[in-house]
Amino acid sequence: MQAKETLFADLVQGRAQQFQVPLYQRTYSWSEKQLAQLWNDILEQAELLESGAMVNTHFLGPVVLAPSPQNEATFPRWLVVDGQQRLTTLSLALAAIRDHLVDGRPDEAERIDEEYLINKRKKGDDYFRLLPTQADRPQYAAHIRSVHSERSSGDRVAAAYRFFRRKLVEADDPAGVQDVLRIEQAITSRLTLVAVTAERGDNVHRIFESLNNTGLKLSQADLLRNYLFMRLPTRGEHVYETHWLPLQASLSNDELEQLMWLQLVLDGEDRVRRQDLYAAQQQRFERGRTEGAGAEADVESYIKELHRRSSLFRKLIHPAEETSPLVRGHLNRLHDWQAVVTYPALMLLLDRRGRGELDDRETARAMSYIESFLVRRTICRVPTNNLNRIFQSVPAQLPQDMPVADGLHQLLSADNRFWPDDEELRQKIRTAPFYQYGRPNQRRLVLQRLEESHEHPEPVDFGSAQLTVEHVMPQSPGGEWMRMLREDVAEDESPEDLHARLQHTLGNLTLTGVNSELSNHPFGRKQGLLQGSHLEMNRRIAATERWGAREILDRADELADRAVRLWPAPLSGVGRAERSRDWHLAHQVLAGLPHGTWTSYGDVAAFIGSGAQAVGSHLAKADGVANAYRVLNADGRVAEGFRWTGQDGGDVRARLSADGIHFTVTGAADPAQRLTSDDLALLLVGTEGEGESAVPGEAARDGAEPRGEETRAARFFRQLAADDTPATVSAVRELFTRWEKLGGWIGHGAGEVTTSAFLMLGNAGSPGRGIWPLTVYPGSGRGGVAEVVFQHLASREPFTDRSLRAELLGRLNELEGVSIPEGKLELRPSFRLSLLENDRDREALCETLGWFRDCWESRDAT
Repeated sequence: MQAKETLFADLVQGRAQQFQVPLYQRTYSWSEKQLAQLWNDILEQAELLESGAMVNTHFLGPVVLAPSPQNEATFPRWLVVDGQQRLTTLSLALAAIRDHLVDGRPDEAERIDEEYLINKRKKGDDYFRLLPTQADRPQYAAHIRSVHSERSSGDRVAAAYRFFRRKLVEADDPAGVQDVLRIEQAITSRLTLVAVTAERGDNVHRIFESLNNTGLKLSQADLLRNYLFMRLPTRGEHVYETHWLPLQASLSNDELEQLMWLQLVLDGEDRVRRQDLYAAQQQRFERGRTEGAGAEADVESYIKELHRRSSLFRKLIHPAEETSPLVRGHLNRLHDWQAVVTYPALMLLLDRRGRGELDDRETARAMSYIESFLVRRTICRVPTNNLNRIFQSVPAQLPQDMPVADGLHQLLSADNRFWPDDEELRQKIRTAPFYQYGRPNQRRLVLQRLEESHEHPEPVDFGSAQLTVEHVMPQSPGGEWMRMLREDVAEDESPEDLHARLQHTLGNLTLTGVNSELSNHPFGRKQGLLQGSHLEMNRRIAATERWGAREILDRADELADRAVRLWPAPLSGVGRAERSRDWHLAHQVLAGLPHGTWTSYGDVAAFIGSGAQAVGSHLAKADGVANAYRVLNADGRVAEGFRWTGQDGGDVRARLSADGIHFTVTGAADPAQRLTSDDLALLLVGTEGEGESAVPGEAARDGAEPRGEETRAARFFRQLAADDTPATVSAVRELFTRWEKLGGWIGHGAGEVTTSAFLMLGNAGSPGRGIWPLTVYPGSGRGGVAEVVFQHLASREPFTDRSLRAELLGRLNELEGVSIPEGKLELRPSFRLSLLENDRDREALCETLGWFRDCWESRDAT
């Protein structure tokens, strides 16, 4: 047996060879969580390459190889006993890079293919440098050959490929642009593997077992603490009692590790990752190594400084400990924003204030720039992928020839920081779907600050007020709303398009504690409720005679005036780059369209905050936009002026058919396969940033609620009965009873406007830890629905197996009136609760739920 450290390029490059995954191995199983972690590691290595730093390669893990029984002297074949997930993922990432480059840089695409992915002169299975296990081969082969025909099996392979295609489009964003070839270099020459090569007769499975039996892993803080006190042979006890014990008592182990990392960053180490903390700090001590008492003094000085800074760090995680009301206000807002990424800059400001370099007022002014930077970028939908790098670099890059606050203002205004100016902020407040971007707490905080800017004599106690974000024009408008919208439509725009374009914009959003009363009612009824609100923004809405497009845009302009005053603008003339972020956002989501789905120009426009004509014009001119031909007119037809960009793609309808798009007898694409703007938002952000409708994070059983109050279950059925027939309500009650007999339980969300119900399995009363097939929602004016949570099931065993999710879809489609396309296995499609009035459908659904329960209970037996 031989073991050596190697790189992916060194492992797979060179003469023709093949790495075979044995048939007994499990299928490819990496989810988006593992892919996202790997992608972050790749980007970090690409940044190190760009900076010229050639240390700290990233260790990816072991690969255990054994000679294949089919081995030949002229064509070596290796069995992949361990490491197939890593090798498959890296190969798919390189295939995505190749396809990303193929239109603009075909020579580079061909080079990647021949160096890493294929054996050019071989035929059949020998053509592939990596040969996955048999169940994955059709999918993998399709992507290596650039013939992306999707099937039910092997979904994880297709999902991984789409993930990298989407991320490569995102990496091209000017707010954090990455050279794609630099990313390729990071994958092939900066990710290290330990290749364990067994010889005939070696017990490769025993090798695998020993490599994975790692025991309890010490944290970086544990490792560094042990190292520090090993270097304090005579002063250790004194330093421990005087400085370390108080430090350890004031912070958790995770917080202590974070502080240790921040201390490195404040000392100018702006490229160190937190997971490399121990090695980086050890190297700093070794570089300035002294012996004896001098060495102990260095370590003692480090621990004393760590102790001093711990009181500053606590103010970030416990803002109430800050004595200055001015500074405390900014710290509270940044804490509520969950702006952990800004800690290097905030620690620098508190540290400089502690050294007397700035006072409370200047500290608050500097923090206002940080707050504005975050808020303006969120409103303008600037991607967050480079925020870590921006704020981690602040201590090292802050100008030294001007006051600290002015230096920070200039630094954040610099090129490639993408701090939106007043003009862009005003435009995005009018057009961007604010409700679909950022986290729910961030959206609430923006509206809260806008309300506070009215400065009325009796300010609202937002800490105790149960306020949530409400759409004034509802997400599901009734007939009266649609008639009002029809009065405002422009040429070539339908009321539905106008609604999609404006519903999620900031001008249509407010804060209220009476969401359940507002619901989807006509504006006249909402006016009366808003008129009595203690919020000034609601009283102003109530004073408006109608609420259509003109009123929403007028309010957007008023909010923009306040936003410009609240959140300082960047400095001008610091070298700002031209923006094309919105198009990158569109490219990114189009690259991730699941097989068997299409979308419309209006849907894409509503998603990015643009106009349908602008989307059509852009796609007609832009080269290399993945899946651009799957953007159709709202009626499902190819636009009359459509033309291929770059290479001719042939007949559009034939390509759509090959991608799983079905056509009706009228020649239009199947409307059931259309992804709306809300679906597109789900594709891009998954569950992150979703509210109560996404995950039952606060689902509760009735027993958890105080006596004397309306239970969540009672509220759910009251809301259901308001819009559905007694027969539907009775059918839902029977469904819930049958589910409980199957061993499940019903959890209810905390929302008051719409109180959801989750059909849960797992520990009763432990929301988010079990599994749920359906979420049931009252209709709020349009009839209740059952949402099938395929998106969440994809990360929960055993339904990580796409074939099981596909079987669930097939069983549900047997219900009369349910026709969910396979392309929506990535999303959360729904069907009407009213169909449960049919005895046969209700029985079929209960049988399906029994099958679901059996699959879940047998998950450990496979």
